[in-house]
Amino acid sequence: MKILFLCTQNSCRSILAEAAFNHLAPDGMQGFSAGSFPSGVVHPRSLKTLRRKGVNTYGLRSKSWDELAELHPDVVITVCDKAAGETCPVFFGPALKAHWGMPDPATATGTEEEIDAAFESVFERLSRRIAALFEELQNTPDREQLQATLKRLEAL
Repeated sequence: MKILFLCTQNSCRSILAEAAFNHLAPDGMQGFSAGSFPSGVVHPRSLKTLRRKGVNTYGLRSKSWDELAELHPDVVITVCDKAAGETCPVFFGPALKAHWGMPDPATATGTEEEIDAAFESVFERLSRRIAALFEELQNTPDREQLQATLKRLEAL
């Protein structure tokens, strides 16, 4: 199973989701991320958060969804409200789609600790949803059940 996480700039939320997914994923599942207008740079605090959590950051980079035209993901999950409103490219075809909106930690203000906490919060929320998704996938849900699960996980 291939899951693609989308965010407009592909520098924070989608990167955190891709890394968390691959950190937790059983064999045969892989997460990817991309953006509609990628920044070209992974936010340094995203990398700092992942390293602090013991998550591998090797190979993470900000990229356009055009680079993944041949991916054919099973599921596409938008993690920012801006990307959720954009039309997914036709090459994502019959993939199930979900929206797991997260606040953009790159816009967080305050002390260094408060900004770090914003990144941590997004990572933790995404990790909880991903872990719950893996639990559901153990029951081998059909397409309809999986879509319902993805929708239900929006509330976590």
